Amino acid sequence: MTEAVTKPALVIPQLIVGLGNPEPKYDQTRHNIGFAAVEAIARAWKIPLAENKKFQGEYGEGVAPVGGKVRLLKPLTYMNRSGQSIQAVTSWYKLPPESVLVIYDEMDLPLGKTRLRLSGSAGGHNGMKSAIAHLSSQNFPRLRIGIGKPKNSVNDDSGAVSHVLGRFSASENQVMSLVLQFVVECVELSLKQGVEKAMNRCNSRSIEIPESESA
Repeated sequence: MTEAVTKPALVIPQLIVGLGNPEPKYDQTRHNIGFAAVEAIARAWKIPLAENKKFQGEYGEGVAPVGGKVRLLKPLTYMNRSGQSIQAVTSWYKLPPESVLVIYDEMDLPLGKTRLRLSGSAGGHNGMKSAIAHLSSQNFPRLRIGIGKPKNSVNDDSGAVSHVLGRFSASENQVMSLVLQFVVECVELSLKQGVEKAMNRCNSRSIEIPESESA
């Protein structure tokens, strides 16, 4: 007799979290691209977000276009305490860590690139360090959005800080608006086919600055 090969269970996100900092001064900064991603998803799926004191964040729930209930969260705890807000939602709804998809900025990826993964370390990102600590697991999917490295800065912490807390240029904003549309596509694909299948599409595409702008 041949043994049946058990297929790994599909990882389908139930809670989609975008990382960022509250306060107007952080609005539209590179470090807040996770917030922008969740806002783009909320608009696309017509899910209203509202401040929820219990969850320490802006929260909304609704039905995704590909069916099934989905929850959206923007932690308002500041980046390095993002996990508190995530844990408040997962504890309340008894969600396992692998059902949480976290979206955040990544300096080690060039602008226009996205990376979807099933698990991994924090890679020096304070928001992810907090998420991992509060979920007591690294085994949850994450979608990293490339913001590129600061120009003319080699291992300079102050340069990195001013880069992530800076805003995109006009041409970069054009790219990022396309990236955010693509992020919505990637998340929809994750809900429809599971994160592992969605990785093929989401990790292979690179969005460039339009020709007229880069000349």
